[in-house]
Amino acid sequence: MAAPMDGAAPAPPLSVHHIAVVVRDLERAEGFYRGVLGLPVIRRWDDAAGAPRSVWLGLGGGAFLAVERAGSDAPDPPRGALPVPGWHCVALAIAPGGRESWRARLASAGVAVERESAFTLYVRDPEGNLVGLSHWPAAADPAGPA
Repeated sequence: MAAPMDGAAPAPPLSVHHIAVVVRDLERAEGFYRGVLGLPVIRRWDDAAGAPRSVWLGLGGGAFLAVERAGSDAPDPPRGALPVPGWHCVALAIAPGGRESWRARLASAGVAVERESAFTLYVRDPEGNLVGLSHWPAAADPAGPA
């Protein structure tokens, strides 16, 4: 870490406070993050008309995922467009010995594993956002869950 220019002591490392994702179908997205991934709802927000606007889901360690409903005027992404700069993936921590139980849970919910590495299963949420379930740096338990 680079030293501060003013000679002050370095700041402590930053941690994740929250991550926000904007979705078109709030109910369907909540079904994925709460229902499939099991994240607990910690707060709901309504818009001025009383319609659901956002749901906050706990991530552990005090962090949360804010799932926000897109405005009705949000543009559609162009079909076949190359990825644009921005966040590529949100990776959530799983236990190394739980990898195969996560694979089974995803399959039973009809969620395909798009690709995987030695440490991470990659899936898409209902809006197409890439979500990783990762146990890096620990290797997966080759015997599977206990």
